Amino acid sequence: MTDLRDTLGIDAPIVLGPFGGLSSAELTAAVSELGGLGSYGLYGYSPGRIRDTIAAIRERTAKPFAVNLWLATGDEVTPADVDLEPRISELAPVFEELGLPLPKPPAAFLPDLSAQLEAVLDAAPAVLSVVYGVPGAELVQAARERGMRLIGTATTVAEAVALDEAGVDAIVATGAEAAGHRVSFLAPAEESLVGTFSLVPQVADAVRAPVIAAGGVADRRGVAAAFALGASGVQVGTAFLRTQESAAPPSHRRAIAGASDTTTVLTRAMSGRLARGIPNRAMRMLQDATNLPFPAQNWLTGQFRAEAGRRDLSDLVSLWAGQSAPLARRERAVEVFAELGAGLPG
Repeated sequence: MTDLRDTLGIDAPIVLGPFGGLSSAELTAAVSELGGLGSYGLYGYSPGRIRDTIAAIRERTAKPFAVNLWLATGDEVTPADVDLEPRISELAPVFEELGLPLPKPPAAFLPDLSAQLEAVLDAAPAVLSVVYGVPGAELVQAARERGMRLIGTATTVAEAVALDEAGVDAIVATGAEAAGHRVSFLAPAEESLVGTFSLVPQVADAVRAPVIAAGGVADRRGVAAAFALGASGVQVGTAFLRTQESAAPPSHRRAIAGASDTTTVLTRAMSGRLARGIPNRAMRMLQDATNLPFPAQNWLTGQFRAEAGRRDLSDLVSLWAGQSAPLARRERAVEVFAELGAGLPG
């Protein structure tokens, strides 16, 4: 516990899960101000938007916070690799329903990763967390030179060992219960579905870096269990996602509040990569279709999800949530943090 607090410069070993598309500067700063490590997901952000986002968080807190980026796995497709037109035409009724024109194929699905990393390194937040891979030696060195800490994310013991050997400062061991994308990178996500209760102690036994348990942790009982399993901290997503400080639309927060233990499912329908969320009309519609690989599918659904989110239309967004959604009972970040803190040892 002390190792993680000292390593990250925080008072309590509670980490906010980085929400791609649902992060807010307000929630990130709130968790940091409470003594934990606020996090902000930068998936799809341009370098300029990254700089502006980090500046916006710094306006709200002077305490350490993390930003999160997705590393490239090498299997990402480009617009030249896929035929978007048939899929755009199939989704024409959805765009018509929202009053949107049919989207035009983009020049690129994602910003250049090296430019994203450069923007983060230039801004030098206290922590950079990464998913879908192992940071290279150059990134590790660049972070060190700027006094930044690196957090990697593993879904299996082998992934955790690879991250440890690369020299990351902490490792998130994320179990299959967790909300959102399954960030496996050494084997297919469907073959890497290890539960938190099994994953955390095995990772803790296999690595030197402090381990942060993620997946299914939503109250003091989950925190206590994580530490009993050998974790040095916890990362919590869904419980914070339900709070009024998150960027989740009200209907998304209500869906979390109404979920049961068996509500969430794993699907590739929304993004082309396996992720856990609450089924809705969009997921069911896409589940039965011939979907595109990542990131083409994520770009395509994003063309209507963004507008649906603005209008708070829960049937046409990604309702990411974990299996412990029924335990996410609090509506303010300070209340969630207090509940989690009650489970810390000592």
